[in-house]
Amino acid sequence: MPHEEIRKRGRPRSEPAREAVLKAARKLLEEGGLGAVTIEAIAAAAGVSKPTIYRSWKNSYAVAMEAFLESAKAHVPFPESGSAVADLRAQLRKVAEVFATRTGRSVAALIAAAQSETEIAKAFRNHFILKSREEGRQILDRAVAQDELRKDLDFDTTLDLLYAPIYFRLLIGHGKLTPEFTDSVLGHALLGLAKRDARKT
Repeated sequence: MPHEEIRKRGRPRSEPAREAVLKAARKLLEEGGLGAVTIEAIAAAAGVSKPTIYRSWKNSYAVAMEAFLESAKAHVPFPESGSAVADLRAQLRKVAEVFATRTGRSVAALIAAAQSETEIAKAFRNHFILKSREEGRQILDRAVAQDELRKDLDFDTTLDLLYAPIYFRLLIGHGKLTPEFTDSVLGHALLGLAKRDARKT
């Protein structure tokens, strides 16, 4: 779990208390944004003491990040159907859906302001971005095996091509993250990713 990287030493954590803290942080994020997520507010909403929170998290930002990551994990399942391209479309939609919420936008603001090697930024990179990319890589593997995409794909470049527009739009805020947007990203990408004979039709 992300907070294990930044957890302080102390008594063993209480799992019910942890769940209450994360539930409170998610609610605060969704209702008031990142500014509403303070240690005091989390403690009051979760019915725990501030020392209980500090035994597992360094600060309120760390709590907010883990609350987001757990929520994102529940909302971005690894899809698998008869068509790998359809699964990729569904996954891109899910990633955008997570960030289209107020919670997602708040976390994006936090990441944008953080230095790249902070524990919070590393948790986001390792537990969300890289996880999403690995799931995307597995889908691309299936798409190639199922003869839906050409076999000479550069997977790293392809993954950047597919996911970067979502993060760019999220951070710059010049447009909405909608299913239509992610479908358009995939559609334009497929013009170059599809089998060569398919592009002639």
